[in-house]
Amino acid sequence: MNLSVTHGVVVEEEVQFTLVELSRACGADVEQLVVLTPSSDDAPRWRFGGAGATLRHARVALRLTHNLELSTTSTALVLDLFDEIEALRSRLRRLGSP
Repeated sequence: MNLSVTHGVVVEEEVQFTLVELSRACGADVEQLVVLTPSSDDAPRWRFGGAGATLRHARVALRLTHNLELSTTSTALVLDLFDEIEALRSRLRRLGSP
């Protein structure tokens, strides 16, 4: 009998994370998450939305830095490009393209 345990965090979209809370939710070091865009320029007051996109971005950033050994700057660029691709796909869907 194989037994696997999965740990997860249930988050509501209205929840705001501090950088430390986000790092705990992702199981990452704070330094690994500096590529994410906070809702404030004041580092001690950084807040990140609890929406799935924030956690998804954090996890993608961690995979990019670990698997591809990207720098912080490169990881931020890739995340921006992913966002742009998703925006373009969304626009195509709205225009009725398959």
